[in-house]
Amino acid sequence: MGDGSFGSPAPGNAANPGWLTDIELAEARRRLPILYVEAVPVRTDGVGAVTQVGVLLRATPLGEITHTIVSGRVRYGETVRDALFRHLENDLGPMAFPQLPPQPVPFTVAEYFPMPGVSAFHDERQHAVSLAFVIPVTGTCQPRQDALEVTWMTPEEASSDALAADMEGGRATLIRLALASVGALR
Repeated sequence: MGDGSFGSPAPGNAANPGWLTDIELAEARRRLPILYVEAVPVRTDGVGAVTQVGVLLRATPLGEITHTIVSGRVRYGETVRDALFRHLENDLGPMAFPQLPPQPVPFTVAEYFPMPGVSAFHDERQHAVSLAFVIPVTGTCQPRQDALEVTWMTPEEASSDALAADMEGGRATLIRLALASVGALR
């Protein structure tokens, strides 16, 4: 087991050497773009048209309540598909039954910057590169981790200015891009 210095397993993290301690993560965020996956969960009809979009209600570290989508880091040594599945299960629950293709292809790559105005996406903590996916789910969603609830909306509601005002970091733009990529933005 390592001493916890950057790049070595930290005490207590030996079971998952791909995970960083809070100190290591803060140091990495200051020096490198971090790779994320984001998923817009959807329900579809019998021919595959999007009928509903799942939006998470989440409390921020400052105690504010906002809407967001499934999102999280890709661990060292983890495939993008495995990271997507892990974050979908963490946020939507084990019975959500996401329909992941064998080789997921993102509908866009979103680049988050700590400085506002560089792109449509902003994250004050870090420079992050996110692969964004539209993922159909067929099961029952019971939020876990820091997600408080999942609200299912029509594509029109999910792309509304009212919802956009309650989302941070440009994620409303991401939802609109997701809906446009599957022909559901009207």
